[in-house]
Amino acid sequence: MKFIIRRFKGIIIAIKGMFFLLKNEQAIMVQSFVFLIVISLGIYFEITTKEWIIHIILIGFILTTEALNTVAEKICDLINSKYDERIKLIKDISAGAVSFAVLSSLIILVIIYYPYIKNL
Repeated sequence: MKFIIRRFKGIIIAIKGMFFLLKNEQAIMVQSFVFLIVISLGIYFEITTKEWIIHIILIGFILTTEALNTVAEKICDLINSKYDERIKLIKDISAGAVSFAVLSSLIILVIIYYPYIKNL
């Protein structure tokens, strides 16, 4: 029973973390807005179930990398709040990881939506 209670508490903590990101992190807010647009396109074009699955995976991929980027930045700020070239490099690399996620996702979305847009 303790295991189930601990798991339930863990889920609650994770949900609080998700809402913190949605309420406080500008990049997550902007990306969530873009996701609403992409979801609207999916509804408009009546994409397939497989394409919806790909959308969900891409959204999770981008939000996860953005959340990890936020963690890296917060840890860096905690370690050293002053400007430091090494901290800047860590933050740049972390932001670069998000860029990889976004760029690869955009390419996939172009592949998905090109046939729909072409047939308009």
